[in-house]
Amino acid sequence: MDKIKNLNDKLLLSKQKLTEIPFRKLAPNMVTMMAVCSGVTSIRYSIAEDWSKAVLYIFLAALFDGLDGRVARFLKASSKFGAELDSLSDFVSFGVAPALLMYQWSLVDLPRFGWLFCLMFAMGMAMRLARFNTMLDLNDVPEYWSHYFVGVPAPAAAGLSMMPILIWFDFPKTACFLRSTSFCSVLMCLVTFLMVSRIPTLSLKKSKVKTSMFMPLMLIVVLFINFMLTQPWLTLGILTCLYLISIPLTCLSFRRDKKKFKQAAALRSMPRHHA
Repeated sequence: MDKIKNLNDKLLLSKQKLTEIPFRKLAPNMVTMMAVCSGVTSIRYSIAEDWSKAVLYIFLAALFDGLDGRVARFLKASSKFGAELDSLSDFVSFGVAPALLMYQWSLVDLPRFGWLFCLMFAMGMAMRLARFNTMLDLNDVPEYWSHYFVGVPAPAAAGLSMMPILIWFDFPKTACFLRSTSFCSVLMCLVTFLMVSRIPTLSLKKSKVKTSMFMPLMLIVVLFINFMLTQPWLTLGILTCLYLISIPLTCLSFRRDKKKFKQAAALRSMPRHHA
């Protein structure tokens, strides 16, 4: 009788789990759905040739994309479903939306090859996200990789692809070359390569700031907010340029950290002689 009772209790508990989901489990997925909605809305404004709103909604999707993981960790509500939904959201918001935006803004003047470059960008994003998901299960990643991404992450790739639009907003006449099909084609190829490559790029997730740098950092944050309020598009355009310039510098930093790690591992593996 006790076994039958325990079995009934387990069945009742499993049924309750299937019919009731805590709100904390839904909250991260709701944030992710906001990112999806922002990406799809950007596509709508790209078709309508409302460039500023199209760009704005992609950056809004990036904001939601940065929040959903933090909300999941804060509420301890991470799930396999949420991870898959996040990847689909990234593909729409940072793969499809920027590709269509760049095609409508510039590459439409190069119909066949222009669309090919946009397809290449979207497929590169899909492959990058697939590789990222497979790397989540790896447990033997060296410690020095914790400060770096493998390739350019999805939101940064979207920002790099939109760099000419951001600068063009403030300089439509003097920076008209940024809208040329040749420049945008080369840029889309470059960003696609950076996405799917194994080039190390900067990650700030585990970075630490020295106490002596706290006040200068706060000053930089204040200046950044001021520029974002007065010249938002130009500020974002300069940031994307600086990020692109930082990639070779990050590669040098990665090589230095890798060398230090190998030297430390070699010292640990050396036999110790006791007197």
